[in-house]
Amino acid sequence: MQLVTIVYDVTKTFPDEEQFGLISQMRRCSVSIPSNIAEGWGRLSRKNYIQFLRIARGSLFELETQILITKELKYINESETVEGLIIEISKMLNSLISKIEEKT
Repeated sequence: MQLVTIVYDVTKTFPDEEQFGLISQMRRCSVSIPSNIAEGWGRLSRKNYIQFLRIARGSLFELETQILITKELKYINESETVEGLIIEISKMLNSLISKIEEKT
């Protein structure tokens, strides 16, 4: 959830013309990550849970790309906090997927 809060805060400073572009995309991606984790958990099946964890991981990588784009466009100066958090979440998702796959 921390990532969602950071993305919403960071995108508040973006130019108005990005309202329906990067702002919308980045916010949807950030919300998609915990939402897919929760939905997968609610499916009560390991196979489904893994699938939703993979979708969450895909959204995370999509967000990472969008962060890099915003740096290139000079919309943000420092993204180290966001990038560090993305790496941390990626490691957690990969570890969780691996552990569940071992049990399947």
